[in-house]
Formats: sequence, C-alpha cells, structure tokens
Amino acid sequence: MARLKSWGEEDKPREKLLMKGADSLSNSELIAILINNGTPEVNAVDMAKQLLTTIDNDIQRLSTLSVRDMVNFKIKGFGPVKATRIAAALELGIRRENLSVTKKPKITSSYDIAKYLLPHLQYKRKELFVVIYLNHANKIVSHEIISEGGITGTVADPRIIFKHALETNATGIALGHNHPSGSLKPSKADRNLTNKIKEAAAYFDIHVMDHVIVSDEGYYSFADNGLL
Repeated sequence: MARLKSWGEEDKPREKLLMKGADSLSNSELIAILINNGTPEVNAVDMAKQLLTTIDNDIQRLSTLSVRDMVNFKIKGFGPVKATRIAAALELGIRRENLSVTKKPKITSSYDIAKYLLPHLQYKRKELFVVIYLNHANKIVSHEIISEGGITGTVADPRIIFKHALETNATGIALGHNHPSGSLKPSKADRNLTNKIKEAAAYFDIHVMDHVIVSDEGYYSFADNGLL
C-alpha cells in the first residue's frame, strides 16, 4: 500500500477516514469515496460537491433519486457506474433502518406506527398505501403494500386489506401511506377511505388503531387528531 503522504487529491477523504473515522468527513467527502475517482479536469471531491449543489445539499432528496436521475444531471465525468455506487450505498442505509425497526414490533402509539413506516416510505417518489397487521397484543404480524399510485395519490381496496387480515389472523390494523409532496395534510379522499375501511373492519371485529401519513416533514395521525 502506498504511503499516505503519497496519496493524490482524490485519496485524501480515504486518508481522513482512516485516520479520524467516517464521522469526521463532510457529505461531499463521503460521496467522493463512493465516486472513487474523478477526471483530469475535476477530482472526486469537486464532483461530489457539484452533485450536492444540484440537489440543494439535500441528502434526503439524494435518497429518492434513481441512477438515471443522477446521470441526467449531466455532471462531467459522472456516469452510471458512479451513480450506481451511490445508489447502492443509500439502499444499504435504508435497509439498515428497516432492520432496526423490525426489532421493535409492538405498536402502542401513533409515534410507533410512524417510526415503523418512515424507513419504508419516506424516500419513495410514488404514493404507497401500507397496512400493518397486529395480533391481540398489538405486536406486528406483518405489513403489506396494498397499492402503489402516482405522485399525487393511490387507492386501496378494502377487500385486499381484509383478505390479508383474515389470512394472518390479525385482530387489529394500522393504516399508513406517504405523501411524496411532503405535505402532511390529509385529503378528502384520505378521510373517506379511512372511514370506509373502519366501517368494513367492524364487520370482521378488527380494530383500526390509526391511519398515519408520513413524509420527510414528519407524520400525521388520524387518531391523534380526532379523525378516527
């Protein structure tokens, strides 16, 4: 291995990580390590800075981008290979969050529901409707993506929701969906669908604990706001 002093400009983030740890690096330096190498005109750190500038330094937004999205920014020297490395690293981070959530499967509040849903939904660019199935102790049996819509909405079929509930012997359910726009305000369609599912649940003696909307702005609980 080459001596640290002989490393080039592009290798300095690696040197810093080895000597001081990953938490000492800036966002651009971390991304530069993923980019790996630059071009004769621009080094990896500057390339990373260009990428961040393009998205207003919003790391959460970076998590929502596809490889094609990143390539379409037309940053010189930044192609599919570099974009793929970044996408893979971000996906690992999301999966790590998901894994940590599944270790706490009991739901007792809207906060618990939001905490469970956020890793699954907050980075999605399309609206998804999810149902969490609970047993009599309010422990999570499973969760299912019931429907996937566009940027502005999705429609959930109660027949599919209760088919899964009966198959898993669930005695309770928690509803959830994301708003890619960031807004947490429930729409009229959200309220109507919630009431429809609640009425149907009564026929099966299944308790609807809550309906939680999540986005990168936080979460909104129907139960906490008296809408359930």
